[in-house]
Amino acid sequence: MSCVQSWPEPIVRVQSLSDSGIRVIPEQYIKRQLTKPCFKLTPPSREINIPVIDLQNLLSQDIMVRNTTLALISRACREWGFFQAVNHGVSHHLMDRVREVWREFFHLPVEEKQIYANCPTTYEGYGSRLGIEKGAKLDWSDYYFLNYLPTCQRNEHKWPSYPSSCKEIVREYNETLVKLCGDLMKILSINLGLEENRLQQALGGDEVGASLRVNYYPKCPQPDLTFGLSPHSDPGAMTILLADNQVSGLQVRKDDNWVTVKPVPNAFIVNIGDQVEVLSNGNYKSVEHRVVVNSSAERVSLAFFYNPNGDKIIEPATELITPKVPAQYLPMTFNEYRTFIRTRGPCGKISVESIKSPR
Repeated sequence: MSCVQSWPEPIVRVQSLSDSGIRVIPEQYIKRQLTKPCFKLTPPSREINIPVIDLQNLLSQDIMVRNTTLALISRACREWGFFQAVNHGVSHHLMDRVREVWREFFHLPVEEKQIYANCPTTYEGYGSRLGIEKGAKLDWSDYYFLNYLPTCQRNEHKWPSYPSSCKEIVREYNETLVKLCGDLMKILSINLGLEENRLQQALGGDEVGASLRVNYYPKCPQPDLTFGLSPHSDPGAMTILLADNQVSGLQVRKDDNWVTVKPVPNAFIVNIGDQVEVLSNGNYKSVEHRVVVNSSAERVSLAFFYNPNGDKIIEPATELITPKVPAQYLPMTFNEYRTFIRTRGPCGKISVESIKSPR
């Protein structure tokens, strides 16, 4: 990736397309599979949502309440790859502030945002596409990507200077989510029957990676022909999503259905990434998800990615390998792994399927 200096085609801001009043979206945003019935998954016949779990119960003096909550998290990780966490310890006021400060940023004049335009070498800054394949189909979204950990990769000059409170709020928010992710990694380790720090150490201990992607999904005149974000699983270890508190759009694949997530007020949406699927030897699954857009409202969401150290080799934990259940995945560093999505953009679960051990 170090040889890539620019995007393969001129960048068009999706927000500018939306604001221009077009009635037909450009060809490069049309997803052909959406026009073919064989690719459409039948929606569930009953109202369901991803599990909602009260993390405060983990602090209960009642051991049965604690164990029940651990079991709920374990089941969600095994069966869904997703859950919504409430009473997670993060200030609701901070959640509202960080969401609104980014909404302010995306409402700035385009020439002010262009100062922070990104490139494929780091993705850091203001962007409108993923992947560097020329002629690729694009998603109906703009975004802002910034690195947080390790600190040697943190460049706060790339963080917006306006709104004036942005840097301070983002710093506080990221630090809070690093702690939440560390706590959740302990819970996942315990549920796998491992030492509580086992997964954290496998990711790099105190030298993990973390980044924030703020997603902006403008109104779309033909929402049935495109995605805000195409189906994919997250390449890292864990993602904490702060969803839009007014407009839903995230859909999670469950068996042969796409389930639209109904965000719970003041909740985080937690999902397992590919690296934890590998470390857990397939006991926990990263799951395909996508974002749909609509013609009547914009959406803003914040995805916090908790990742391995880039040079760390990720492979199944030896404690989870047995003669009956051998290692299901090949070892690979995270830097090697994520070049796949940085080259091709979101592509379902192709990347993690490609490193499964031959049988």
